[in-house]
Amino acid sequence: MDEMETCSEGLRDLGEEDVLSSPPPSIIAPPSPPTIMGTPMLVDQPQSPLSSQTMVGTTQLDLTLLEQAQPRREPSQKYLKEREICMDYFSGWTEQDQIEFVEELLVSMHHHQHGTVNAFLKPMLQRDFISLLPKKGLDHVAENILSFLDARSLCAAELVSKEWLRVISEGMLWKKLIERKVNTDSLWKGLADRRGWVQYLFKPKPGESHPSHSFYRRLYPSIIKDIDAIEDNWRCGKHNLQRINCRSENSKGVYCLQYDDHKIVSGLRDNTIKMWDRQTLQQHQRVLTGHTGSVLCLQYDEKVIISGSSDSTVRVWDVESGEMVNTLIHHCEAVLHLSFNFKFCNDNKLGMMVTCSKDRSIAVWDMVSPTEINLRRVLVGHRAAVNVVDFDDKYIVSASGDRTIKVWSTSSCEFVRTLNGHKRGIACLQYHDRLVVSGSSDNTIRLWDIECGACLRTLEGHEELVRCIRFDSKRIVSGAYDGKIKVWDLQAAMDPRAPAGTLCIRTLVEHSGRVFRLQFDEFQIVSSSHDDTILIWDFLNCNPPER
Repeated sequence: MDEMETCSEGLRDLGEEDVLSSPPPSIIAPPSPPTIMGTPMLVDQPQSPLSSQTMVGTTQLDLTLLEQAQPRREPSQKYLKEREICMDYFSGWTEQDQIEFVEELLVSMHHHQHGTVNAFLKPMLQRDFISLLPKKGLDHVAENILSFLDARSLCAAELVSKEWLRVISEGMLWKKLIERKVNTDSLWKGLADRRGWVQYLFKPKPGESHPSHSFYRRLYPSIIKDIDAIEDNWRCGKHNLQRINCRSENSKGVYCLQYDDHKIVSGLRDNTIKMWDRQTLQQHQRVLTGHTGSVLCLQYDEKVIISGSSDSTVRVWDVESGEMVNTLIHHCEAVLHLSFNFKFCNDNKLGMMVTCSKDRSIAVWDMVSPTEINLRRVLVGHRAAVNVVDFDDKYIVSASGDRTIKVWSTSSCEFVRTLNGHKRGIACLQYHDRLVVSGSSDNTIRLWDIECGACLRTLEGHEELVRCIRFDSKRIVSGAYDGKIKVWDLQAAMDPRAPAGTLCIRTLVEHSGRVFRLQFDEFQIVSSSHDDTILIWDFLNCNPPER
């Protein structure tokens, strides 16, 4: 029987017809007036309380403004006569006596007088600590304080004074800001590697030195411009398309794939796992053979490739040698999907894997090593083929041809809740944090809150079964049996006020057959199809628009 027919039976049993059983960083705005640090700071030592103007950085605080707000009368003759006597007494007291006297004086004054005194004292109590710290030999403290600023604030800080500019320049704070972005944002990290400017970051190689501060001051806005261009390419559908023809000899179709910067690993309808070089797009000589049915799902890490097949087995392969090191025989029908994590620790095990099958069951496995994978628990409850599973340290999530999504506890494997809403069988799903995104043969995509089970949004636009779906913090990317790939705005989809017609950013049409699987990152989509091709949609190095 044809594999597509085999994998569709679980849904057909239930009356279904043909279903398989994450702001770019902000642009630097023109520098705003240097009030970003809150109230102005006095430069150097506090000015005399008798001066009517006090310098603050490059800004003058005109204390005569206070006089305009509270007109000052001519001093009385009594005051002029007795002031000197009082000051003589005051100056003869100890500092503590002076403080107590002033406290008594303030208590005896009216509230409106307190306001005038407060306005007079406020600038006297302020300090430009950024300028003062280096004079105490504490340049590194000033640099560390300013290193927490974002780009907009750092721009403004440069304009406060020459001393602030010196601290920022000598502290290489634009370089440190870029390094912080690279360490915390995958878009910046990927761009640093792909554009080559990562070589100018972090600790230089022995015998080498890094450019001056001005280089990084110019580099930052150029990075922002590059990020804006990538975002524009996604929205406008501008991309460079690369095509891999898998040239299957018998049954054609690429059911599953995964990629990294060096390779693409694909599972084919012809029972093989083939790998492709990312740079040359040439097939590796090594082809993994052993399955006796179509390779329907796979996942790999730095050590192993694990695959599931319509032959009902799960097989484990060594990434380096390509040798098959383990075969798991448990499911009695096709293994439709799997997910594993060797870094996930539970009960002192090294890892965990979850598999699901056309036999309507879910198997949870403890992974000690590639050769020692033990069945922990079998989860039952779905009434049709279980097409997809995903998990983290809190929940296992499964979706089925029975039109439901079920949530299970990862630690106890106990059932938690069911998510109901799709009108037909569910073919694909991804789960992260509280969000579940699913695609169905009712041609829709649904977003769910896993904690309360609520459907947050329904996305409509595909004309046939939604076969594969992935999302990150910005986008949802879906592929369907209509041969189309759609890019959706996730942030807008999470806003109930956003009109439904604005949610689909772009529709990509290049595959001539059903889209079976896709994966994407900030720069590209990699998709596979029944047309026996793998397409790479590059939004970073796209062709310039035709004029």
